[in-house]
Amino acid sequence: MSKTPNHVIVAGAGIVGLSTAYALSQRGQRVTVLEKESNVAQHQTGNNSGVIHSGLYYKPGSLKAELGTAGAISMKAFARENDVTVTTCGKLVVATTAAQIPALQELYRRGQANNVPCRVISPEEAREYEPHVAAVAALRVDSTGIVDYVGVCAALRRHIEANGGQVHLNQQIVGISSDRDAVTVTTEQDEFRADQFVNCAGLYSDRVARLAGRKPEVRIIPFRGEYFELTPEASHLVKGLIYPVPDPDLPFLGVHFTRMFNGSVHAGPNAVFALAREGYTWLNINPRDVLESAQWPGLWKLGGKFWRTGIAEVQRSFSQKRFLASLRELVPELADNSLVPTHAGVRAQAMRRDGSLVDDFYFEKAPRQIHVLNAPSPAATAALEIGVRIANELAAA
Repeated sequence: MSKTPNHVIVAGAGIVGLSTAYALSQRGQRVTVLEKESNVAQHQTGNNSGVIHSGLYYKPGSLKAELGTAGAISMKAFARENDVTVTTCGKLVVATTAAQIPALQELYRRGQANNVPCRVISPEEAREYEPHVAAVAALRVDSTGIVDYVGVCAALRRHIEANGGQVHLNQQIVGISSDRDAVTVTTEQDEFRADQFVNCAGLYSDRVARLAGRKPEVRIIPFRGEYFELTPEASHLVKGLIYPVPDPDLPFLGVHFTRMFNGSVHAGPNAVFALAREGYTWLNINPRDVLESAQWPGLWKLGGKFWRTGIAEVQRSFSQKRFLASLRELVPELADNSLVPTHAGVRAQAMRRDGSLVDDFYFEKAPRQIHVLNAPSPAATAALEIGVRIANELAAA
């Protein structure tokens, strides 16, 4: 059995980075988390929909299926044990046309293979859960929940620090080097030396990998997801979570409704190419980020294949009327003044050179290093399980 390392540096204080640090600290290892922002959970974690996914969508045998299904259980348990707001509300996946029923049946098959409690129900049964929904058939998933992921991150940080670990904020990494004895991570302010290094830098994970001397096979392409919120007058039209049948060729779930734990109802997101890795609006433009994306051949290949979808998403971004029309496919009674803009999020989507989007969680390993290069949804749901898996990988190295 290999010697257990006594110090690990984790880059990134989103939920995956903090879960990894937590798993390591629970094993008695010394952990240092380096985060470039002034607080934890500032990007993907703090701007997602708060949903605990059940494991329904994912290819049986994939890491998403394995870790997402287990994570739906462990995340709820962790939240309850740490007094973080969580509820199991269930959701409906709705087929609005007969043409969508085969895809709905495929989701049901995947759910069964992944041991997700789900069942196909009639339009009448669907309206017992959501009286205002339009459906020709639906899938009821009882185990889906919502949670305060920022609150989860705060609890993880408390545990890490109670176990002797440290979370250093405002630490922009500028260099990483390895030798036979250690990994040295240099930030704009300090230098840190440890036995092993884990890259959970999310939107910047490929750049951090390159700083470490790696040549990752993927490039992070940022996609912005924009949300609206239903007005108080319209929020009664949605009781829980309502999702469309997703396009099987794309990794996005489509615009949907989420009743949050504070009672508000979020609607969205769409998916548009972001002009910055932190491009939360069209006005956020970073020339370096745009150039890096434009130089990646996969982006042009993806655009050539899905240009119609891309144009439709951009039109929906600039037109509240088009956004509302998409939502009305699920809930037709929404009035013209039902939406108000709210926050946006940016998804760190790993893309290969051939234009294919990496569909599963994706890691690249090197001596003393693990780089998490694709951790989209359901990574928040699966975070605790991802952390355990990474800790196991490090222990076996």
